[in-house]
Amino acid sequence: MKLNFVQTIIAIALSLLIAYGLYSFHDSENKVLLSLGSFVFLATTLVITIGVNFEQSRTTTNVRVVSGIFFAVALTSNLIFSFFKFSTPSYVITNGILLLIFVLIVYSINKAKQ
Repeated sequence: MKLNFVQTIIAIALSLLIAYGLYSFHDSENKVLLSLGSFVFLATTLVITIGVNFEQSRTTTNVRVVSGIFFAVALTSNLIFSFFKFSTPSYVITNGILLLIFVLIVYSINKAKQ
């Protein structure tokens, strides 16, 4: 696994801007949770989507597709949470399960070395 520095910085900056946008649109006491949670989830998926290369090109392609799909899911999930009032446990459980499923799939693809 090789990390591309410039693309990683761009992915993190883009995730920060999206998280700030979600922070700005949400009007309840969970603003900080929403922004931090969305940053972690979006940054993880976007860094792996555009900032990481694997040894084999097939692995890189598969991981990028999965990461792109989970980036879209994370963005949709956080947008939905941004427009509705939510409890802390529901947010943490929903995004935690999605993030762990993402990590498991990426790990499995990398372990298969295809």
